[in-house]
Amino acid sequence: MPNKIQNLHTVDEEHCPYVFEQNAAVPLKSSDGTVRVNVYRPKSSDQVPVLVTYGPYGKDIPYADFHAKSFSEVNPQQKSDHSVWETPDPAFWTKHGYAVVRADERGTGQSPGLLDTMSRGTSEAFFEVIEWAAEQPWSSGKVGLLGISYYAGTQWRVAARQPKGLAAIIPWEGMSDYYRDRCRHGGILSNQFISFWWNRQVITNQYGRPGRKAANWGPDTIEGDLSAEELAENRRDQTIDNVHNHFRDDEYYATKDFQLSDIKVPLLSVANWGGILLHLRGNVQGYMYAGSDLKYLRFVTGRHDLPFYYEEEVEVQRSFLDAFLKGDDRVGWSQKGKLPPVDIVLRKGDVGFNDAQAEKVYPRRAEGEWPIARTQYTRFYLQPDNTLTKDGPYTGEEKTVSYKALGKLDNPQLVQFTTAPFDAETEVTGHVTAHLCISASKSQEHATEPSEIDVFVTLRHLSPAGKEVFYTGTAGDPVPLTKGWLRASLRKVDASHSQHHEWLPHRQYLSTDVQEVKPDTVYEMEIEVWPTNVVVDKGGKLVFEVSSGDTQGSGIFGHNHPEDRNETVFAGSNSLHFSKNHSNYVVLPVIPPK
Repeated sequence: MPNKIQNLHTVDEEHCPYVFEQNAAVPLKSSDGTVRVNVYRPKSSDQVPVLVTYGPYGKDIPYADFHAKSFSEVNPQQKSDHSVWETPDPAFWTKHGYAVVRADERGTGQSPGLLDTMSRGTSEAFFEVIEWAAEQPWSSGKVGLLGISYYAGTQWRVAARQPKGLAAIIPWEGMSDYYRDRCRHGGILSNQFISFWWNRQVITNQYGRPGRKAANWGPDTIEGDLSAEELAENRRDQTIDNVHNHFRDDEYYATKDFQLSDIKVPLLSVANWGGILLHLRGNVQGYMYAGSDLKYLRFVTGRHDLPFYYEEEVEVQRSFLDAFLKGDDRVGWSQKGKLPPVDIVLRKGDVGFNDAQAEKVYPRRAEGEWPIARTQYTRFYLQPDNTLTKDGPYTGEEKTVSYKALGKLDNPQLVQFTTAPFDAETEVTGHVTAHLCISASKSQEHATEPSEIDVFVTLRHLSPAGKEVFYTGTAGDPVPLTKGWLRASLRKVDASHSQHHEWLPHRQYLSTDVQEVKPDTVYEMEIEVWPTNVVVDKGGKLVFEVSSGDTQGSGIFGHNHPEDRNETVFAGSNSLHFSKNHSNYVVLPVIPPK
């Protein structure tokens, strides 16, 4: 570790339209350490509410350096010299009577300690930063949390700890379930994004890492550089830990768990329909199971980095925070029942993807609950002739539809089932499930018999002209409607759990849940597919796809780690079985008109 922590807290009241405090030290009681923060506050003697962010990406790395292309596209009203990736802009919020506290997470930037992102220890430190912010002489004592992605995911965890002063949270596109939302989709390791994220955005900002300033990646560490050996000792590497830990009762995952029901503060959860591989599920389920008396769910579309800064979305954020941090409720957030709790954007028509202006034609509709009470959960049956129909299951002689195991994005192995053209405009909004009857068999080119099956499913939309309609994904890439996953050995459903529903099977993913997978044996599996929305025009079609690996729309969120998907375990052929005893179907949440 470096020399004794130095006090290099500076205060600048001259060069900005706000007071800028850099590297204020927050002493930690939980770990006998220190978190350094930047404070941006109005130039007045008034006590003001505080917005706090806590994360590993660098409180001192300018947005323009972190992601220049993204910064060039941000709403100009939300840009300043102190803009930082995925966080509220200090110039805007101080102008509207807020202080902003931006913390370097433990082990990153200028905060010493163990780099262990999303851990219990770093959540405890975040808790202390919130309480510190509430106690400062320039603070009104009320703290709100506002931020995107990582800066949203941490909000769920720290709010469940109920720190003093916390008054409201807006987790904007942020997972709430570390295992299910981010690391292991249906038990399958989502390694590609973890590797990209860790190596580009996290260890590049580790406390003590040499050469940060030279790389234009923020300032060098105040106390000096650490050796490669010291850096390795001071971090828990997610690219390693997530490979070696498989189940939620492994200590690695278990120590990161918490109860959404412990969250009590007012909550505005903002979910993006296009976030089908990282955040969408967490925002929806975070809203559903949070213990807050006042909670709201809002849907958006577009890339994950830009809508947060749209003028109209910032006004939603500000009105919500003003209601609970300033007592200025202009629209009724604080009056239960005054506002509909759910605000949905409807994806109707083919407007292209990664086009913010084009997506503004999507209409909005308010709802009184989630899932929508009038939902008609409708079975669409897969047929061995590759059709998808509401007419009923196949009941003829047994047939199979087969595809190779271990498909990869550059060589997908899949089968598709397509509906007839819809005879009327049809809305699908809500949770999707699939019931599939699948086996694995040895193939001639492989010496071993398969002992596992990974199932990947995708729901796609075809326009009346027969063209696939793509939507804006997290990184601006074209994505289908939604996806789902399941590892056959983890197929066990906990039907006794309070979060289990017919429209949303609940799994614990424990080591004690593992069930054997034998070759040439049919297994019936209930697959959770992430929620979705689409308005299918008359003449449009839906396609349900079953594959053995990632297919179009996966982007940087690949599941292809050679240890997790070993050829000796998976190689062979997978088959869907159709007979009077084996029904395959997808359940879609069809919404009738009001």
